[in-house]
Amino acid sequence: MEPGHPNFGKLEICTCRNRDVAEHVRERLFSLSNLDELKELTFESFLPRGRKGLGDLHATSIEMAFNQARIYANSLNGWLLLQGSYGCGKTHLAAAIANFAVGMGVPTLFLTVPDLLDTLRFSYGAEDTTFEARFDEIRNAKLLILDDFGTQNATGWAQEKLFQIINYRYINKLPLVVTTNLSLTEIEARIRSRLRDPELISDVRINAPDYRRPMDDMGHSALSSLDLLANKTFGNINERHDEGLPAQEVKTLERALKAAHRFAEKPKGWIIFLGSYGCGKTHLAAAIANYRASLGAPPLFIMVPDLLDHLRATFNPKSDVSYDRRFDEIRTTPLLILDDLGTQSMTPWVREKLYQLFTYRYNAELPTVISTADTLDKIDARIRSRMLDKRLCTIYGITVPAYYGATKKK
Repeated sequence: MEPGHPNFGKLEICTCRNRDVAEHVRERLFSLSNLDELKELTFESFLPRGRKGLGDLHATSIEMAFNQARIYANSLNGWLLLQGSYGCGKTHLAAAIANFAVGMGVPTLFLTVPDLLDTLRFSYGAEDTTFEARFDEIRNAKLLILDDFGTQNATGWAQEKLFQIINYRYINKLPLVVTTNLSLTEIEARIRSRLRDPELISDVRINAPDYRRPMDDMGHSALSSLDLLANKTFGNINERHDEGLPAQEVKTLERALKAAHRFAEKPKGWIIFLGSYGCGKTHLAAAIANYRASLGAPPLFIMVPDLLDHLRATFNPKSDVSYDRRFDEIRTTPLLILDDLGTQSMTPWVREKLYQLFTYRYNAELPTVISTADTLDKIDARIRSRMLDKRLCTIYGITVPAYYGATKKK
């Protein structure tokens, strides 16, 4: 090599050993990945439209993610971001990409983010490597897959190491797959800005329930109480025209009914029904839910006190689901219908949980239906401020009195 050449004076691997070195790199990354434990997670074993009984909207979401993952696996071009709640199929698709790439001879590193950080921490005292060597090995992997981004302990050191890895791969345009159950607004700002680059990132959101959780024959979540209100439809709501009520009161119910119809056809933003007990709020909310369920997209319909009971139940040592998974299942559901807000006991814990729930859905602009007998001034100020945002929320006050059945004619 002539003096002046960029590589003059540097050690280079003999061409006769390149193949052996590449094979050693592949084997080392494979051993770090623990992909042996995920070898069954392939494209062939994935259900492209989810499990039986899943609604069309959920199934279509899964199918789109499946197709996008297959395209990415064949090209390894840019970055792929897979978002969705626990159990929606993110890890299976990420592992399928990894197994496909390994089968094609691509040196691939698949790690959950907590494991990645542990790998770096353990390298400080390792005998067979150094921190610098391990760090370089991770950030330079031909294909890096980071599973469960956001579950790591967000210490300053952890945030900095993750940023350095992601920023390095961003600058060098190295293939990266990230799975997360967080919204982008919850991810550290520097990393978020890179995950939002439309020229590099393919962002896929999977809107599907946890496949580990049971559903009834209609595809409802096990948390939903909609089966108890199956008879509440748009077809049988009483519009109260024959009761001699003041016309202005009847019009409030009429406006709310028309709005509920529109929302059921195309759920967007938040719709809030205010009114006294028995005025028709729950019927309208259930009618929306039953209409969506009839289209194959059953929402999560739940009374607020029941929601909180489901969260508390996760603290029982015998619970088969963690608090984090249950809370994420509720807050990320594609359409959430909360009935009877305000009837719960307003302890500080309850206030905080409801605030977190509403804030998440507000920031993510997820369709939400709320019914409450409280006036707005009685609702927690932080939640009220979101309800009053006219860009996202529409409030319908229903002023008809409680309905106790048809008036008997004399």
